[in-house]
Amino acid sequence: MSIRERLQPALRAALLHLCASALVAALAAALVFGLWYPAPYGALAGGFALFTLVVAVDVVCGPLLTLVVFDRRKPRAELARDIGMIAVLQLAALAYGLYSVAQARPIFLAYEGNRFRVVSLADVDPHKLSGAPPEFRSPGYGGPRLVGARLTEATDPNFQQSIVESLQGLHPSFRPERWVPYESQRASLQAELKPLAALKSKHPQALATIDGALAEHGLNDDSAGYLPLDADKADPPDWVVIVERATGLPRAFLPLDGW
Repeated sequence: MSIRERLQPALRAALLHLCASALVAALAAALVFGLWYPAPYGALAGGFALFTLVVAVDVVCGPLLTLVVFDRRKPRAELARDIGMIAVLQLAALAYGLYSVAQARPIFLAYEGNRFRVVSLADVDPHKLSGAPPEFRSPGYGGPRLVGARLTEATDPNFQQSIVESLQGLHPSFRPERWVPYESQRASLQAELKPLAALKSKHPQALATIDGALAEHGLNDDSAGYLPLDADKADPPDWVVIVERATGLPRAFLPLDGW
């Protein structure tokens, strides 16, 4: 059998494998970006980069292995065993990749004093979840929820320790014992909101983008404000949250420096 005669059926088999792999990857993407990382959290929590790496390796390696092992001269049982092993390995790799993506998923958008912060599952010590209010003890798989983070006062006994922990990267939003219902901090948030005129003055090149985001949600400069967003894994790193003043609810996210 010539190389051409060997490669033609192997290429067809690899192409079919590639199509099947792409379909599985599309279903996985619907789960990841439709539920765990809804827009814009794919960018805010690093979901795009992690999922792309997982899927690229999985989708490419499976068909390549099929191209290598597929040979019609093999007995049917042996060929089926080889392709089956590749499929099992590929599915196992995808399952592990999805597990890794799930462990890094955002679970909260937290209001923390003068900012919002994205809280991923990996940011939280699971052993401390029992210290959270009952409604927040189970992160769930339904996408990020709104939560408030109670800040310590200067009169609190552990005030200095709290400052040290924050400087070490353990922000109040990452500590389950500090979580409170978002609604309980609505008045504080509304008082902290910055005027959109300040954001427009800081980013004159983004006027159309800002006005477009406001119009999309039926808002204007008077009915909305903004706060900076801290998201360590964000790409790009600087974002703001546009908030409806009347309800205190986030309505839009823009990749702009809000500080």
